[in-house]
Amino acid sequence: MEVKYQAKKRSDKGIEQSKEIDVKAPLKIRIPARARIFLFPFLVVGILLLILLELGVGTVAIDFDGIIAVLFGWDDADPTHSTIIKELRMPRTIAAGIGGAALGTAGLQLQTMFRNPLAGPWALGLTAGSQLGVALVVTSAVVVGSSFLENLEILSNLGIVAGAMLGCLLVLLLMVFVARYVSTITLLIFGLMLGYFALGLISAILHFTNQSQAKVFAGWNDGSFAGVYWEHFPVLIPLTIIGLLSGWLMAKPLNAFLLGENYARALGMSVKRTRIITLGSAVLLAAPVTAYCGPVLFLGLIVPHLARGLFSTSDHRILIPAVMLLGCLVAMAADLFVHLPWERHFLHLNAVNALIGAPVVMWVLLRNRKMRTFEL
Repeated sequence: MEVKYQAKKRSDKGIEQSKEIDVKAPLKIRIPARARIFLFPFLVVGILLLILLELGVGTVAIDFDGIIAVLFGWDDADPTHSTIIKELRMPRTIAAGIGGAALGTAGLQLQTMFRNPLAGPWALGLTAGSQLGVALVVTSAVVVGSSFLENLEILSNLGIVAGAMLGCLLVLLLMVFVARYVSTITLLIFGLMLGYFALGLISAILHFTNQSQAKVFAGWNDGSFAGVYWEHFPVLIPLTIIGLLSGWLMAKPLNAFLLGENYARALGMSVKRTRIITLGSAVLLAAPVTAYCGPVLFLGLIVPHLARGLFSTSDHRILIPAVMLLGCLVAMAADLFVHLPWERHFLHLNAVNALIGAPVVMWVLLRNRKMRTFEL
């Protein structure tokens, strides 16, 4: 009774803007033990199979024995196969796994914090903010000289990531401010318009670059895991690990957020601290991936819905590891499809993501009553 009174008192004072929630209602989270036992190993096996396919399938086909020989450094390994796997396919595969896990986790966090099933790094403008930050860093090369940046390669990588993180963070802070005053639909429209505005600024900024730098940015802007190499991982991997660990530690507070901030406060949780850590984690996950892989669309939106559908739960203790594995699997599958040995055409990663993502989102919206009314 005391918990219910305190939560109602906070709402009467106007501290909480969302609808009043009876904190006596149980948290309706189903934890299917059978799903946890069988689905997680199944996802791990699927990822391992995709890794082998990623390393073996391409313009130059490499059989299983050749892959094993290269990975274990056997003497009979083909030098050409070794170069292809170690210098091209392995970094791309690792980048796809990291990018999928990071974007899937960021999407889950944003959907919970904004209580919006269509929230994600792309829909809320975070990806466009990261693009704008990278464009500013690329333009700065005109001032300091591209040769200077090449001599300081690690600093150049950090500068690109810092630009992406700054742009992503500024957009996220703006969206948090706007979310207090507008509805769910208006927030999505605002995020999309903000993204288009950022793209307009990028086009204007690129006028101050030379032709070669503009081509490099245009290639990066298509979104691909193939542009990530070994020298990028010392920056990409630590930031991603910090973001994933932060998201994992916030699993229980995010469960409380599903019933509103009043419920979370009634449990003694610091809403402000949880919001800062969770949103900071989303920036750490989305910005570095965008900085190195370009704007990869739809993964942050569809992977959380796939995880909820497969595991039939809203418990973030299950969903966070689930979106990590599912994001890794979906990203690798899309990247594998892009790099199949096509003869006439070249597929873009975001085109494949759209073919997968758009039907999934439409199916989720039409099937789930709460999502039809834009509620989690």
